[in-house]
Amino acid sequence: MTIYLDAVWMLNFFLDWMILMLTHSFAKASNHRARLMFGAIVASLLVPLTIFYPTSLWATPIGKALFSLIIVYTAFGFKNIRLYTRQLLLFYFISFALGGGLFGIYYLLNEQIHVSNGMVVTYQTGFGDSVSWLFVLVGFPIIWWFTKQRMDNLVVQQMKYDEMVPITICMHNQINNSRALIDSGNQLVDPITKHPVVICDSTFMKKWFSNEEWLMLKDVQENMTLEQLPEKWMDKFRIIPYQGVGGTGNFLLVLKPDWIQLTVQEQELTITRALIGLQFGELSPDGSYHCLMHPHLLKSLAVHSA
Repeated sequence: MTIYLDAVWMLNFFLDWMILMLTHSFAKASNHRARLMFGAIVASLLVPLTIFYPTSLWATPIGKALFSLIIVYTAFGFKNIRLYTRQLLLFYFISFALGGGLFGIYYLLNEQIHVSNGMVVTYQTGFGDSVSWLFVLVGFPIIWWFTKQRMDNLVVQQMKYDEMVPITICMHNQINNSRALIDSGNQLVDPITKHPVVICDSTFMKKWFSNEEWLMLKDVQENMTLEQLPEKWMDKFRIIPYQGVGGTGNFLLVLKPDWIQLTVQEQELTITRALIGLQFGELSPDGSYHCLMHPHLLKSLAVHSA
């Protein structure tokens, strides 16, 4: 079998470059992206080292581990040991994740690609046929994109769930539970009482109202027809002004709950000085939360805990 060093070297250079770009993205590194190309060049040097010196230190697991330290240092530099370790672990994680996709291509191509001593080659002739190269050059970027999309979504989901808290609301002695997203952008308060407003969507709020009552409340919100409020809820509702994203003024229909209970870091806080703002729609497309919590309520929790 003939191995074309230039072709194998080029293939591994592009793969290393994509791995480093993905590592750069998730590490939120501040170094210039052009440095990643230099890191990929250094990483691809493992190809001739392995081919010409198959029994050298660099062909052993220890040698490759040392070489990875050099790759990460070349691509990202060294600011402190904590940051360097984080970048190194991300580099390994992404390499393993993309390697799994590469092995998927391996079986898809009927074993026309091969990973040998840490480098990727295609074979039949050593250079590989046009079909195998097409799948590697096109398929690997697709795997790279898919991995980035999945990891981006995972990060967003983790951030979302880290910022969500269980919420329990009692109104007219009826208690319902949901999850609330801590929304730092929610600074809405009643201008008179200064009570913070927790926005809750229709999926959650409909638990307290019949369909007919909900349609009446929606009409009140749209037309400011306060006389149409359901009689038993008349003393609970009020209208407060707020400013929309575009800077336009508007009014929001809010009501006074009996109490709101939050659970944050295994601590419970019962709040009576807060309002519920009605959102006639869905807040979360996936239904993971149904309320936007005012951040001021967390300050109340800190005071309560102290």
